[in-house]
Amino acid sequence: MRLKYLKSFARDYAGLPENIKDQVDKQIRFLLADARHPSLHVKKMPGRENVWECRVSKGCRLTFQIDEETFILRRVGAHDVLERP
Repeated sequence: MRLKYLKSFARDYAGLPENIKDQVDKQIRFLLADARHPSLHVKKMPGRENVWECRVSKGCRLTFQIDEETFILRRVGAHDVLERP
């Protein structure tokens, strides 16, 4: 699988503390290797077509889409990013 990201993801990521960025990077590696990795807790977002979420940490989530062989990273941050994935 390949990886792309939206400007919203880049903006969110830039504002994260370094320790959370490290966790995001680790979870992205897991996502690319196996989207069913148990620490990701991947699930489809209700009411959103082809938008998924996964866990970065207890208080941080990452949203993404899957387009053929590409993960498109949409948002990352506290649970409020789930309101506008």
